[in-house]
Amino acid sequence: MGRTLSAFRALYVATLLMLMGSGLLSTYLALRLAGDAVDGTWIGALTGAQYLGLVLGGKLGHRLIARVGHIRAYVACAGVVTAAVLAIGVLPWLPIWLVLRMLVGVGMMCQYMVLESWLNDQAEPGQRGTVFSGYMAASYLGLVLGQVVLIVWPDLGNEKLMLIGLCFALCLVPVAVTHNIHPAPMSPAPLEPRFFLDRVPQSLTTTLIAGLAIGSFYGLAPVYAAAQELPTERIGLFMGCCIFAGLLAQWPIGWLSDRYDRTTLIRYVAMAMTIVGLPLALLPHVPLAFLLLLGFMVSLLLFVLYPLAVALSNDHIEAERRVSLTAMLLVTFGVGACIGPLLVGGLMNWLGANMLYAFISLCGLILVWRIRPQDVTGLHRVEEAPLHHVPMPDSLASSPLVASLDPRVDEQLVQEQMQTAHTTSSPVSNEETELDEVNAVIENPEEKTP
Repeated sequence: MGRTLSAFRALYVATLLMLMGSGLLSTYLALRLAGDAVDGTWIGALTGAQYLGLVLGGKLGHRLIARVGHIRAYVACAGVVTAAVLAIGVLPWLPIWLVLRMLVGVGMMCQYMVLESWLNDQAEPGQRGTVFSGYMAASYLGLVLGQVVLIVWPDLGNEKLMLIGLCFALCLVPVAVTHNIHPAPMSPAPLEPRFFLDRVPQSLTTTLIAGLAIGSFYGLAPVYAAAQELPTERIGLFMGCCIFAGLLAQWPIGWLSDRYDRTTLIRYVAMAMTIVGLPLALLPHVPLAFLLLLGFMVSLLLFVLYPLAVALSNDHIEAERRVSLTAMLLVTFGVGACIGPLLVGGLMNWLGANMLYAFISLCGLILVWRIRPQDVTGLHRVEEAPLHHVPMPDSLASSPLVASLDPRVDEQLVQEQMQTAHTTSSPVSNEETELDEVNAVIENPEEKTP
């Protein structure tokens, strides 16, 4: 296992630096705007703009990689993201910041796609679980280290933006100097929303609610902690503790998911999240130790909803459609993550910072209401179900290509499915086919086409 992880250390380092910059940027902007008494709706909108960029980047990334190759696409996007981060310090105007945050999201999604397709290309079939776990650990560790920076260096000046830009600039070095051969470009998989809505409605509901809650947490939890009158370094401690809980929760929930009904688990997790979040929603001021404990417990429950939804949906979708399924789940999550921060930011501005955890508790209550084990008929359950639970990175710290690293997905089926998507959805291919037919008629005028 150690030798396998060592073989991918350059890509893991790039992932860690990128997520470190992203995690620090989210918390820094929320605290800086809260310190300037900016309306909570603007703070939520900035977070929603990044998630919108991540969703849009999934489409743009495929085209860019196909046109210029993996390394050039990665370097170009890292340069754009670095410039956008530094421009935030130069252009202190909130509407411009929205555009810049969206650019950060678009660029990061393309970087995710390069890293994940590279890992997929180099990983042997028997290594996929280990390689995937290393990628997830690097993602979470980067997010946690971004919060540790605030503990060590709590100042909120423009120097932080320079440090964030430094992280994004350095993350391109391991990829830019690699001597490995480029992996083959992959075509985008079709979303097929109507098919998945009919086949796995409860998984999509869970994914949407998780997006609403997790997007709100990343964008507005620093504002909630600031309203508790915590200094910057303790806000960093609170955020780091909550994000670390997300990493820690993946293995216990995986053990439970492989042994118990996943729909029932989602319902119990949602019920516990509703109850545990209530003290933070109702109490105006919470002692630090109690705040860390409850924040840790809420995050422990919140960050397992998306992996459980992925595992549940994979039990009812054939292997050849699982890349499309991952794309559909990420888009659904992204829609929720765009809406959640906007909605909660307005509520916090109107009713107070406690509305963040009131909203998270409400999300849990909605899942208790909507997720019903008895509604899962098992009609489309695949033969190998329940599939082994695989921990998934939270939020959109991945692209649709992450499905190719999932050991539940057969590599050959992935390639066939992506190739089918390319040949059936590419307008260039259709144009080339029509051109071939015209040439054939010109060369053989006696033959007639139907």
